[in-house]
Amino acid sequence: MKLLVLVLAAGLSALAADNPIQRVDAHAARFGRVSRQIWENPELGFGESKSAALLASELRASGFRVSEGVAGLPTAFTAEWGEGKPVIAILGEYDALPGLSQNDVPERSPRVAGDPGHGCGHNLFGAASALAAVAVKEEMQAGGLKGTVRFYGTPAEEGGGGKIFMIRAGLFRDVDTVLAWHPADFNSADANSWLANISARITFTGRPAHAAAAPDAGRSALDAVELTLHAVNMLREHVPQETRLHYVIAKGGAAANIVPDLAEISLIARHPDLKTLEAIWQRVRKCAEAGALATETAVDIRVTSSYANLLPVPALVALIDRSLKSAGGVTYDDAERAFATRLRTTLDNPRPIEEAASIRAPRTLLLSASSDVGDVSWSVPTGHLYAATFFPGVPFHTWQSTACAGTSAGRKGMTVAAKAIALSAVELLRNPGLLTEVQTQYRQAMHGKTYRSLLPADARPGSR
Repeated sequence: MKLLVLVLAAGLSALAADNPIQRVDAHAARFGRVSRQIWENPELGFGESKSAALLASELRASGFRVSEGVAGLPTAFTAEWGEGKPVIAILGEYDALPGLSQNDVPERSPRVAGDPGHGCGHNLFGAASALAAVAVKEEMQAGGLKGTVRFYGTPAEEGGGGKIFMIRAGLFRDVDTVLAWHPADFNSADANSWLANISARITFTGRPAHAAAAPDAGRSALDAVELTLHAVNMLREHVPQETRLHYVIAKGGAAANIVPDLAEISLIARHPDLKTLEAIWQRVRKCAEAGALATETAVDIRVTSSYANLLPVPALVALIDRSLKSAGGVTYDDAERAFATRLRTTLDNPRPIEEAASIRAPRTLLLSASSDVGDVSWSVPTGHLYAATFFPGVPFHTWQSTACAGTSAGRKGMTVAAKAIALSAVELLRNPGLLTEVQTQYRQAMHGKTYRSLLPADARPGSR
């Protein structure tokens, strides 16, 4: 009897070792260090050379076949293991945001003033997705699972649209399902559609003149900007209520005593539906054309990026919800709680830190954000989740989120994400019926719809 108990215990131990959760745990410290290294060396979109090389190196060392510089993008790559169908893709991002440099402390303290920082947590995003891919590969090896797991290193999500160029290069044509996640201040499978968006640089060129001695000789590019923005603000009353229009004046002239001959607007328009957004964008263009006409200036309108809304697939939402519940939420130690307590004093709307330990039920809400993951979802069934890498109440794109992304608390959240993705990927590989259900629901969601990115066909990566 004692021998039988020992044999059963050994068998249970072996089964536990085959669980994707244990496989993630086995490599969590290693990829936690990777996330920290990327956090310490933040790079802006299309310039993430160190970050991309580090992730590619780690996956190559784990036995993946790596292809770098794909789609003509120096910082894009793929890494795959296995062969044949199904092909399960896992997305990773690693670009930082301008001006959000921050030490991992709970008060404003830039590492280097004015430098970039990982205020959206993409250092965690790329590292967790790579960690999940390694766990899936090991599970496939151990269980003899057929198919391919493929990691996509995708640059420049923050306004660059790296995934769009990868779609156009045909890199997703053979993929059956995509899994992705994003850092957040809560844990949940994503059932939202997000907002489609379009970003543009609108540049006016006029004629300079002395603003006092010969104002009649000038044609003010700044006047054109002001008229355009006045028209845009009047337009707000006459667009669907879910629309977002926001902008900055990027250039407004050199001196008050010179009629400005060059002025520029950086503008973003958003709406939950890509087709509706296209119609709104045509009206925004007319505002700019009217500003140029009234001021006798020339206008150049350049679309710099455009993202589609996300198409959720109910079967993937349910799968990811189950996986998150199996992975569990984030629990903090005393040092992390002390950090959170101090950070909470800087927040407008702090929430109980215990929320990070729970899994929110998927909810269909209008999420006022955009990502080129949405474009991927119009090309292949895509499942998405959020994990609590930021303390509850910490908003995106802030120094507080940058600080969290460099801490042990952030790394705990990325481990939750890696577990949920690995569990979901393995289930898709093991259960052909589930994969069929996902693809059937996706075809139903796409019925009567076509995808056309509003990013011009001749757009070049990094153009502004």
